[in-house]
Amino acid sequence: MNTTPFTTPRDLLRHAVTRFNTAQLFFGHGSAEAFDEAAYLILHTLKLPLDRLDPFLDAKLLPEEIAAVMAVLDRRINQRVPAAYITNEAWLGSYKFYVDERTIVPRSFIAELIPEYFAPWVNEPENVANILELCTGSGCLAIMMADAFPDAAVDAVDISADALEVARRNVADYELGERLTLIQSDLYANVPDKKYDLIITNPPYVNSSSMSKLPMEYRAEPELALDGGKDGMDIVRRIVAGAAKRLTDDGLLIVEIGNEKEFAEAAFGHLGLTWLTTSAGDDMVFLLTADQLKI
Repeated sequence: MNTTPFTTPRDLLRHAVTRFNTAQLFFGHGSAEAFDEAAYLILHTLKLPLDRLDPFLDAKLLPEEIAAVMAVLDRRINQRVPAAYITNEAWLGSYKFYVDERTIVPRSFIAELIPEYFAPWVNEPENVANILELCTGSGCLAIMMADAFPDAAVDAVDISADALEVARRNVADYELGERLTLIQSDLYANVPDKKYDLIITNPPYVNSSSMSKLPMEYRAEPELALDGGKDGMDIVRRIVAGAAKRLTDDGLLIVEIGNEKEFAEAAFGHLGLTWLTTSAGDDMVFLLTADQLKI
C-alpha cells in the first residue's frame, strides 16, 4: 500500500528536487544540478528510458515502484552516496561503464579529446600502435582509447586490485580483452618493456588542502584515487619522470590535473607545458612531447 502522497513520476521529481536542494547535495558525478540527478535516479529506478522523461511524467505508479524510488532518494540524501554508486553505472560521452565503491566515478576531460584523436597532435591515428594508460581506475579511458584507435594495443595500469576488478568487467562488456591488457602496477613498475606512442593519465591530483574540504560525495570514493599529496603533484611527478624512456621518439604524454594548474606549472613549467582546450577551459589537461621530456 502506498503510504506517501505521491502517485506519479512528476510528484516524485518535484519532491526529490526539493529534498536535494534542501539537503545541499553536491553534484559532480555526472549531473550538474538537482533536477537532472533526480530525473536520472527516478528513471533508472523505474527502468524507464533515461532520455525520455516527458511521456512518463503523469503515469500512475504502483506502490512498490514509489517505495523503490523513495529508498533510492533516501540513500542519496542521508548517506551522500554518489548516484553512480546507487545505479552502478556512469557515463562518459556516449559510453556507459559499470562502477561501484571500489573505484572513483568515471569523469575526465581527456575523454572529450579522444574522439578528435588529440588533434592536432596526433596526425595519423592509424599509425598509433601502443597506448599506455596509468591510473586506469574503472578502465573507462583505456576502453575509449581502444575504441578510437582500433589498430592499437592498450595497456591499462592501476595499483588497486579492486579497481582492476571493476575495469575487468568493463573491458569484458566492451569485448576488448584481446587488445586491452590490465596490469596491476605501481605506475611503470610492472609495465612491459616497450615503447608507447601515447601515455595518458588522469591520476590522483587533489592537493592536501583541497582533500580536507572535499564534499561527502567525493569522500565516498577511494582516497587512494584522489590524494595527490601536499601540492597534488606527488604521483604526477613520478609519471613525468618515467615517461621519457617509455615513449617513442615522437610519443606524447597527456596528463589531467583538474584545478591544479598552478601547482603543475610550478613543478613542470620549465618543460614547456602545452595546455589542451576542454569544455572547462585551457587549464585542466597538459601535454608534453618525448623531446620535451628528455630535457
